[in-house]
Amino acid sequence: MELDKPTGLVFLNMGGPDSLRAVRPFLYNLFADRDLIQLPAGALLQKPFAFLISRFRAPKVRLNYASIGGKSPLLEWTVKQAEGTARELGEQVKPFVAMRYWKPRAEECLRRMRQEGITQAVVLSLYPHYTNATTGSSLKDFETTAARVYPELNYTVIREWYDWPAYLDALASRVREGLEKFHELVRDEIPILFSAHALPQKFIDDGDPYLEHVLCTVRGVMDRFGDRPWRLGFQSRSGPVQWMEPDTLEVIDQLGAEHAPGALIVPVSFVSDHIETLQEIDFEMRMHAEEAGLPRFERAPSLNDRQDFLAALAGLVKHHLENSRC
Repeated sequence: MELDKPTGLVFLNMGGPDSLRAVRPFLYNLFADRDLIQLPAGALLQKPFAFLISRFRAPKVRLNYASIGGKSPLLEWTVKQAEGTARELGEQVKPFVAMRYWKPRAEECLRRMRQEGITQAVVLSLYPHYTNATTGSSLKDFETTAARVYPELNYTVIREWYDWPAYLDALASRVREGLEKFHELVRDEIPILFSAHALPQKFIDDGDPYLEHVLCTVRGVMDRFGDRPWRLGFQSRSGPVQWMEPDTLEVIDQLGAEHAPGALIVPVSFVSDHIETLQEIDFEMRMHAEEAGLPRFERAPSLNDRQDFLAALAGLVKHHLENSRC
C-alpha cells in the first residue's frame, strides 16, 4: 500500500457521551461488550446486567461529566489527532474516526469511506498498549463491520505502538513540562507517578500483554531522564473483581507517608484529555493527594494534538507501511 492515491487514515478510540443525555446509553454499550467487561452469569445475561448497571451508575457519571462541561472531549481530540496526522502524511490521506461505544461508530466511518471512494486505509488504534479488552474489541468491531459494510476495502492495522521512539519522546516532553511546574530547588526530588487504566487481574493472568506494554513505555520514558524516582499505579478500578495493583490512590498515600515533596502524575495509557484526566485525576486524585499530605500534586499535560505527537503518529504510519505488505 502506497500513499500516492486516496488513503483513509482511521483512528479507533473508545468514544464518550456527547451530552448528559447520552451518558446512560453510552454506559450500556460499554457494559454490554463482553470483550471489555465480563459480567457474571455468562453471555446470555450480559445485556440485562448492562441495562441495570448503566441505569444504576448513570446519575453519578452524569455529575462527573457535568463537572467537565457536560460531555466527553474525546471525539474532539481524536478528530484533531486524525486530521493533524493526515496533514503530516500528505493531501492524499483522508482522516476518519471510528468510536467503539458512541458516535461515530465503525459503520458510519466505513460508509463514509465508501461514499468518498476510498479503497485503501490504515487503521490505527489510539490505545498504545494492546489489550483484548480495548484494542482487541475495537479491532474486532471494525473488522466485523467492514466485512459487512465494505468488504472491498483494502486495509492494514497498527495494533500497538507502546515502544515507538517518537511517541516516547513526545511523552517525555510532556513529563518535562510537568516538572517545570515545581520549584527548581525540589524539582529533582519530585517522584513521577505514572497512572494507567486498570484491567481486571484475570486478563493479565490469562496472558494479556497490557502490563508488559505499559511497563515498557514507562521504562522507555524514564530512560530519557536518567536516575530519578518513579512509581506506577492503576486507576479507574470499580466493581467486585480483583484488579491490577497497586491502585494509584494507594501510591499517592505511600508518597504522602514518605513525606515526598510532591508528585507529578503522568496519565500513561491515555493519549488525550477525557473524563479520567479532567475529572478523576484533576479533581478526585488532587483532593486525595491533599488529604494524604502531599505539598504539591501536578499533572503532566496530555499529548492531545501537540505537534511532536502528531509527527510521531505520522512517522509510525510511514514505518508500518514500509515494513508490511498489504
